Amino acid sequence: MLADRYPIRPLLIGGAAVVSAASLLCAVTHGIWLLVAARFVQGLFIPSLTTCLAAYLSRSLPLERLNVVMGSYVSATIAGGLGGRLLGGWIHPPLHWRYAFVTSAALLIAAAVTAARALPDEPAERPLEERGAGFIQLLSRAEVLRVLVVPFTAFFVFSATFNYLPFYVSRPPIGAPLKVLTLLYLAYVVGMVAGPVAGKVSNRLGGGATMVIGSTLLAGAIACTLVPRLWVIAASLPVVCGGFFGVHAAALGTLNRRLTGSRGRANSLYVLFYYLGGAVGISTTGWAYSHAGWPGVIALAIAVLLVPLGVGLYELREQKRDRPAAG
Repeated sequence: MLADRYPIRPLLIGGAAVVSAASLLCAVTHGIWLLVAARFVQGLFIPSLTTCLAAYLSRSLPLERLNVVMGSYVSATIAGGLGGRLLGGWIHPPLHWRYAFVTSAALLIAAAVTAARALPDEPAERPLEERGAGFIQLLSRAEVLRVLVVPFTAFFVFSATFNYLPFYVSRPPIGAPLKVLTLLYLAYVVGMVAGPVAGKVSNRLGGGATMVIGSTLLAGAIACTLVPRLWVIAASLPVVCGGFFGVHAAALGTLNRRLTGSRGRANSLYVLFYYLGGAVGISTTGWAYSHAGWPGVIALAIAVLLVPLGVGLYELREQKRDRPAAG
């Protein structure tokens, strides 16, 4: 709501300052509750970096560049997530976890200073249309709700797969050690490439076609993990990441291309649906894993992936229907 009412650039910089300060507080505190409180404050202000940035990009860029840049935005979130894990686990030894907070704060401060100097100011006045619809109105629009279902279902599958994969791979007949399990997460690197590539594919084929391709790749790669061979699973995971982040980038680009206003609210809804999907996916898949093992996880994942596949096919049909009218 703030991003729709006020200029976004100060929100980005202010949020980065608060998150960095809280990170430094985490590094020096010796009380568990103060540590939890500082992390809570970080959670409150992280959307000023994620949701607001997506709204800023959609407001500032021409439509022909939006898909590719949104794909790059997704890649940046992947690099940050992977980098944070490597920062805490590989670069800083476990006994020096405080330095990980200091390093992350320094990196974020550097990014905020760069943003303050490089990002152009937004126009002082925006059309009334751009200040428009509220949350209920957005959710009542079928073309918006249809896209929001995609991140919910896609992250449902992706988060659940990577959450329960270590249990599956560490037990017989595979029995992979912990170090090998950690290396499997390097498959995330593929997502850094998949984001911009998905944006280019969306520009050429459309968001619907990109969702169809990504959902199909994701389902096929997840099915391959049923083969109880570590090398097969390791080869499947980059395709899992590529398929998922392709769907994610295509959905985010499609949503922002479709909007003429309320981009802050719409992108916050996207983030909400994304993480709700992850929470529901992990909880539901836990039941499937406990009752039917890894085959149950795969069956549930493929069934859920029919939703983004169906949305992609619908979008593709609508795109083909609009072409003659445009001509």
